[in-house]
Amino acid sequence: MARYTGPSCRLCRREGAKLFLKGTRCTTEKCAFARRSFPPGMHGKMRSKISDYGLQLREKQKVKRIYGVLERQFRRYFHVAARRKGVTGEFLLQQLERRLDNVVLRAGFALSLPQARQIVRYGHVTVNGRRSSIPSCQVNINNVVEIKAKESVVKLVKDCLEITKDRTVPTWLTVDRTHVKATMTRLPARDDVPFAVQEQLIVELYSK
Repeated sequence: MARYTGPSCRLCRREGAKLFLKGTRCTTEKCAFARRSFPPGMHGKMRSKISDYGLQLREKQKVKRIYGVLERQFRRYFHVAARRKGVTGEFLLQQLERRLDNVVLRAGFALSLPQARQIVRYGHVTVNGRRSSIPSCQVNINNVVEIKAKESVVKLVKDCLEITKDRTVPTWLTVDRTHVKATMTRLPARDDVPFAVQEQLIVELYSK
């Protein structure tokens, strides 16, 4: 499985926003973006006027990095969304929110997306009772996502739930903290996306 293995904080600095790729560290003074909010590299502090294409490209890159998706898969998500009747940008974000690794993160079972992806890849997650190790698996309405693993992993997930107890759970998910499982009650809407995203710029970029 192809994935980005470089420094996570560099991505936040490049996009000029906190992407919360390192969990709780991003909320402390150790956050690299809080200390150096300019882009990485020797020319990072130099300000230059960005073109319309540059704005569209940066928005696409930001969304890709938020959800941990590489170019080929992201483009496939866009083509699927473009074939549907309705608002393409909203369908694109809906597909990304329904990814299994993202659902694990939104439910509070992990502190960051890389941790959620690792939990899924190691086979610790079941969907409707069937084990799934594919992070990109699309979760549907009434699907039950549950942590089924040895005691040490369940304890780790419960510790994450304790840390994230003050985090707002999306209204499209119902979380049972006692049994460590979550149920999707409806499809995520545009207002449920917890990041500032201008999806129309992405649609314009791919529509050229």
